[in-house]
Amino acid sequence: MSVNKVILVGHVGQDPEVRYLDNNTPVCTIRMATSDVYKNKSGERVTTTEWHNVVLWRGLAEVAEKYVKKGSQIYIEGKLRTRSWDDKDKNKRYTTEIVADVMQLLGKRADESGATASSPHTDQSASEKPQVDEPDLTNDLPF
Repeated sequence: MSVNKVILVGHVGQDPEVRYLDNNTPVCTIRMATSDVYKNKSGERVTTTEWHNVVLWRGLAEVAEKYVKKGSQIYIEGKLRTRSWDDKDKNKRYTTEIVADVMQLLGKRADESGATASSPHTDQSASEKPQVDEPDLTNDLPF
């Protein structure tokens, strides 16, 4: 048995990029940042940021296109995937990305009347149909 599971909570670095494959299947890529904060030996606060490439398919891609914007805080669950290809100069290139099965928007957004509304939660099941639920507003943590 083996496990390939990634859980991230972070902020989106730029608006999602959505494209449609030949069979009209949506795929979305997101650049997401996670940060660690610690104190160094001299007591100074240091922040390190790691950037992640996240890929969302089908229903999750459509939800991301509609609700996720640069600066959004999101929760992602998925698996690591490394792919390779040959660039135009025939050099082998590699990228590692997270293929998401679950995405949850954290925080709140303003609706048209100015009141706050909760963000949708989506979970991509084996049938690839997104499920959109309202999260519990008493706790912003995804776990």
